[in-house]
Amino acid sequence: MNVSRFAVAGGVAVSSVLLLSGTAFAHVGVQPQGEAAKGGYATVNVKVPNERDNASTVKVEINFPADHPLASVMPQPVPGWNPTVTKTKLAKPLEMHGKKITEAVSKVTWTAAGSKIGPGQFQQFPLSLGRLPESTDKLVLKAVQTYDNNEVVRWIEEPKEGAAEPEHPAPVLTLSEAGDDHHGGGKSDDKAGHKADGHDDKQTEAAGASSDTTARVLGVVGIVVGAAGVAFGVLAGRRRSA
Repeated sequence: MNVSRFAVAGGVAVSSVLLLSGTAFAHVGVQPQGEAAKGGYATVNVKVPNERDNASTVKVEINFPADHPLASVMPQPVPGWNPTVTKTKLAKPLEMHGKKITEAVSKVTWTAAGSKIGPGQFQQFPLSLGRLPESTDKLVLKAVQTYDNNEVVRWIEEPKEGAAEPEHPAPVLTLSEAGDDHHGGGKSDDKAGHKADGHDDKQTEAAGASSDTTARVLGVVGIVVGAAGVAFGVLAGRRRSA
């Protein structure tokens, strides 16, 4: 009897933990694909789960902080969803690649167009961001989720370090320290002519020349070995004939 009661109690405890864990983690979040380094560019996924059993998500909004503006925010096409990018004029222009940027993206909205996020499902919305700010360790991207029953959930509460997670936490993109190339894992070239893999044009040319020389040497060696084999075969044939 005691064993049965213990098993039942244990089962209830495990179920409660799983339910609470699902509730705690079933919120809109943002994760980088690779690294999101300060001063660089990054591709991130906005993950939107559906928390309702009787409604589907039909609209998602991601708001970008005005105190750390981003000049470039590009959504990747997602089948069944129409993205809209909203820009706002800056009080203080940004400098990027020697040009003055007077506008920054303030919001990206995805509206369902033949698709929905149904109960028990989630959807990822990829974004290309840059340049990422160098004066902060994180970007708080407040989100608004709309269901087809007109319910609106605002994921706008900023998590505080050392405090319990709020009921509707805002997605937070954590930024890593900038590397030597200041690209943050991006694939674009810089002004010095360095490529995404960290090699410049001269290194690439040198590597190509070395490979070409090696190929020629191997070719000559192959010809010499082949000729020696033919000569050996001719001599062996003459000895047999004799």
